[in-house]
Amino acid sequence: MADFMKILAQAQEMQGRFQKVQEELQLLTVTGAAGGGMVTAEVTGTGQIKKIKLDPGVVNPADIEMLEDLVVVAIADAQKRAQASAQEQMGKITGGLPLPFKLPF
Repeated sequence: MADFMKILAQAQEMQGRFQKVQEELQLLTVTGAAGGGMVTAEVTGTGQIKKIKLDPGVVNPADIEMLEDLVVVAIADAQKRAQASAQEQMGKITGGLPLPFKLPF
């Protein structure tokens, strides 16, 4: 019975650490870029978009499709960086064991 209580205590401790990491990821800001930095996207550590910044030189009314593509690439880059950061933080908790699921971004 003592082993069960020890496992339960460890599970509760890990749950608290996971919650703390989730809170830290909400506060983390990660930046991605496209077009040599002409388009940047800021996302939280959980992948939520916070800000898009466009260099005026990239805005060409005759080529809106290129701008749309750059925005998508910048967001994807930021979300990829956020996911890597989140996995790094979670790896600290799980002792480097791979997570049994992929993060949703």
